[in-house]
Amino acid sequence: MKDRYRYMGYVYDLVGTIYSAGLIPKCKVAMIDRIKPGDRVLFAGVGHGKEAIQTARAGARVTVVDLSATMLQQFENNLRHRSFAHPIRKLHRNIMDVDEYEAYDFVCANFFLNVFSQELMTAVLEHLSRLVKIKGHLIVGDFVLPQGNLPARWLQKIHWYVAVLPFFLMTGNAFHAVYDYPGYMRSLRCSIQEIKRFRLFKTNLYWSILARKEA
Repeated sequence: MKDRYRYMGYVYDLVGTIYSAGLIPKCKVAMIDRIKPGDRVLFAGVGHGKEAIQTARAGARVTVVDLSATMLQQFENNLRHRSFAHPIRKLHRNIMDVDEYEAYDFVCANFFLNVFSQELMTAVLEHLSRLVKIKGHLIVGDFVLPQGNLPARWLQKIHWYVAVLPFFLMTGNAFHAVYDYPGYMRSLRCSIQEIKRFRLFKTNLYWSILARKEA
């Protein structure tokens, strides 16, 4: 199994934190306060997984999934000397191979869906929604859809393309425009409950979207 993050995986969190002036880590934990002790929570494409660790510390039953062995090793490094009421379950596999349908109270996809082409992203998002219980929640944190006045939209687009280009070149991630995640989530019969936006220079750059899966 080829690890596309064999090199980038070591600095993934650091690069994201610096590039976003600390906003990406804040975006990743934005909806954690909605999760209660005992909830079953899955983190897709967990990466270094600091938000998953924070969720486990709060008493949730956490499962993490990542296809990159390098990313999972970095996650393991962050777990050292930590213990939880419910040990974190770690899966080294493709998220599409996880078939625990309607098993989770929350499924989180933070800065994960943007690695895919539009066609594959919609398939992955639909699959994630199938893992959520009815009335459970799907959380997506990512680059915001360009909006606002013309200068704001241009800044948002430039910010996205400058970020995606190195990953396209180094990991083979898809090169595409920013996705309208709320629109895709609504098409899967998920109602948008809350959106938190994160600003730099008075411009929205990231958002965390909480959606509830309806019957």
